[in-house]
Amino acid sequence: MVAAGEAGSGDPFGGIFAGRRVLLTGHSGFKGSWLTLWLDRLGAQVRGVSLAPETDPALFDVIRVDRRCDSRFCDINDGAALWDAVADFQPELIIHMAAQAIVRDSYDMPVATFATNVTGTANVLELARHMPSVRAAVVVTSDKCYENNEWDWGYREADPLGGSDPYSASKACTELVAQAYRRSFFSAPGTARLASVRAGNVIGGGDWAPHRLIPDIVRATAAGQEVEIRNPASVRPWQHVLEPLSGYLTVAARLLGDDASAAAQAWNFGPDIDATVPVGDICRIFAECWGDNGPRFAFRHNPDAPHEAGLLRLDSTRARLHLGWRPRLGLRDALRMTAEWYRAHAEAADLNALTLTQIKEFEALMTPSPRHEE
Repeated sequence: MVAAGEAGSGDPFGGIFAGRRVLLTGHSGFKGSWLTLWLDRLGAQVRGVSLAPETDPALFDVIRVDRRCDSRFCDINDGAALWDAVADFQPELIIHMAAQAIVRDSYDMPVATFATNVTGTANVLELARHMPSVRAAVVVTSDKCYENNEWDWGYREADPLGGSDPYSASKACTELVAQAYRRSFFSAPGTARLASVRAGNVIGGGDWAPHRLIPDIVRATAAGQEVEIRNPASVRPWQHVLEPLSGYLTVAARLLGDDASAAAQAWNFGPDIDATVPVGDICRIFAECWGDNGPRFAFRHNPDAPHEAGLLRLDSTRARLHLGWRPRLGLRDALRMTAEWYRAHAEAADLNALTLTQIKEFEALMTPSPRHEE
């Protein structure tokens, strides 16, 4: 692990996480593994709680996340087991990412999806409520928490919640649970502060989840197979995984700082409009970034596929105005970094070093360049 004293140089969060005890649920997942590595680089003491990795390969194993944190495998649906896994750690900050995160799986496992995304969240917030050490909590949900009307404009934090499928509805419920806990238990002076954060589709190295575009492309390419794309016209807000993670950390830093009350609300973290493009365009650009021996595609519409939203964008004006957050990577750069990571994996390169390098490069984009006097 990185010692707290090593975290200061170029830290875009001002060193606020150095030495902090951070509980991260879902640390074995794709986003959780990236965030664990980043928090460790920032000098935090991380305890990760989640189920064991569900894919093989898994980013958690490839970059040895267990060497970057105190890793505990535990089901957040078991409140007593969750408490036992965390009580001796006494976290100051909780970032709750553990979830059933696949839309298609929610059709096969609707009860399990609601249990994990709703009851599991309530268990985590109960822990936060009864643990005096906790100063701040960030609940991670999804852009799919909104009632999707296929609008051309982005959804704002105050727009109605809803969902036409079990996954989306469970994320709306997660937001309602967070809102209820914030108003009931985390609003009085001296209590912890609670925020929820929402992001859309993320890409980046190390995602091998089923039914996701980039992992499906990578698996097919590794097998020398053509990639079947069922909904090439579906428009999504694409962003590199480090974009929303930088937003989550920005919110967490505010909750731990002097302006905690103002940060205790819902926040959107979406890409710029030029990164909201059809699936077919993502396929073309990703193939260009890959280069030789890259992906080959077959575009076939499947009328029997489960319903998925055709257009869903986030309006991140609130985060821009009040947090100073903004996307740092253009779409092509995000896809270039992602292709670079998967090519390195195919070549058995040092993925831990590459992942850290990409984090450092992103941090450099977050840090304003010094102004020079004329």
